[in-house]
Amino acid sequence: MKCFEKCTILDIACENRECRYSIENKEYKNCTIVAAKKGPMTLQQIGDIFGVTRMRICQLEKKILKKISNISI
Repeated sequence: MKCFEKCTILDIACENRECRYSIENKEYKNCTIVAAKKGPMTLQQIGDIFGVTRMRICQLEKKILKKISNISI
């Protein structure tokens, strides 16, 4: 069982700081997977989770979408 599954089932915050999905956010049990499962979020909400501005999330989103669009299938 993966740590994010355990945290969800047991309703506890993840303490595994070595996990690649770890964030410092008790509201989302310190896990980006748990946060993502909460449904659609605004750029501001995502920025609050990661401790960055809404504008920085917007910049990252644009950069990621550009990279995805350049991938050939």
